[in-house]
Amino acid sequence: MSATTYQYVDLPDAAVVTTRALLTARENITDTVAARAMMCIHGGAGFGKTLAVNACLRELEPGEDVRKITFRVRPTARAVRYELFTALDLPGEPPRHPFEFDRLLKTALAERPRTFLVDEAQWLSGEAFEYFRYLWDDPSTELAIIFVGGEGCHSVLRREAMLSSRIFIWQHFTRLTPAEVAEAIPLFHPVWSDADADLIAFADQHAAHGNFRNWARLTGHVRLALARANRPRADTDVLRWAFSRLGTPI
Repeated sequence: MSATTYQYVDLPDAAVVTTRALLTARENITDTVAARAMMCIHGGAGFGKTLAVNACLRELEPGEDVRKITFRVRPTARAVRYELFTALDLPGEPPRHPFEFDRLLKTALAERPRTFLVDEAQWLSGEAFEYFRYLWDDPSTELAIIFVGGEGCHSVLRREAMLSSRIFIWQHFTRLTPAEVAEAIPLFHPVWSDADADLIAFADQHAAHGNFRNWARLTGHVRLALARANRPRADTDVLRWAFSRLGTPI
């Protein structure tokens, strides 16, 4: 995992930590892809869902054709069609009529097995979810679909009975427990590798709260503080400076 893609923070030397959630995701995704099924990974913002899924799917490449789709606003079925057209790198201009568009997509999806990662799926409406089900249900397509999103994704999916009944695996990402923080964070970045366990617990209690995105932001500030002060290790003074930048002074 490159540093620039770690939880939206440019963080050199950061590592992808094999947490219990990531191990579970790896198993679940492998089984879903093998079954050409659909799964839903959901949870709060910053809990590491997208990073874990991307890491797991990369392990299946290049043997598996993985296409990523991300939505930022509530798309219509028409918008989903256009996103799929782009994700599949189809030539020419998109068809104007829905029937022709659907036929084109089904033909492309029947060429070989594919896996779609649908990120930020909490933005999907029932109509958009239903369109993915429509494509997946077609006997000629060999699709695996990984929906990844916030709690809203889970709620919308559960309301769509026809789609919900087809979800092969549900996985809920939660905050790191204090025990998981103590185990994972020293492996996450060198600034924590020799930090006292009490200091890491202090940082989690006051700033990170078991949230990997918070840990990435905090680590970025700690790294800057150590470099500017020419200090070898993090301490409470460094943490207090980092907390103040994060808007959580104590």
